[in-house]
Amino acid sequence: MKTICSLLLILSFTVSESISQHLNSGTTTFVMVRHAEKVDDSHNPELSGEGYERVARLNNMLEKIEFDAVYSTPLIRTMETARPISERHQLTIQEYDHRNPEDVVEGWIQKHRGQHVLVSGHSNSTPTFANALMGEEYFINKFDESDYGNLLIITIAENDVRNILHLRF
Repeated sequence: MKTICSLLLILSFTVSESISQHLNSGTTTFVMVRHAEKVDDSHNPELSGEGYERVARLNNMLEKIEFDAVYSTPLIRTMETARPISERHQLTIQEYDHRNPEDVVEGWIQKHRGQHVLVSGHSNSTPTFANALMGEEYFINKFDESDYGNLLIITIAENDVRNILHLRF
């Protein structure tokens, strides 16, 4: 068990360092997450204890990235998922409309060229926005409603070459 924990810790550090080096290369980078676990299925619930634990892991994973902007839909669960990162970088969480991904994404790309942006969304909107950022249908389906562990890193190079790294956390 100690060996497994040690390997996981080393892997986490290695992935964090690798992401950090990649993100400092001058490209435009979007880090996209679905909100963490919620307390119930009501319209605008808060995060559960498990959700706040996931947010802490996310914050630790992304601690070496210098974010320039943080976006979230206006619901409690997405705002709370993004809050620790926005506070660490002294950034205001900017709300976005999840209903029109192509227009929103085009604005983000123009506004944040060469920057690092965190986007907190939902099981249906995160894959849709990732597709819009990639300029292709990378995700055919939305994320499963019970799946909170997707972390997407989308980079757009100066020559418009786009890449996606799909991680689990």
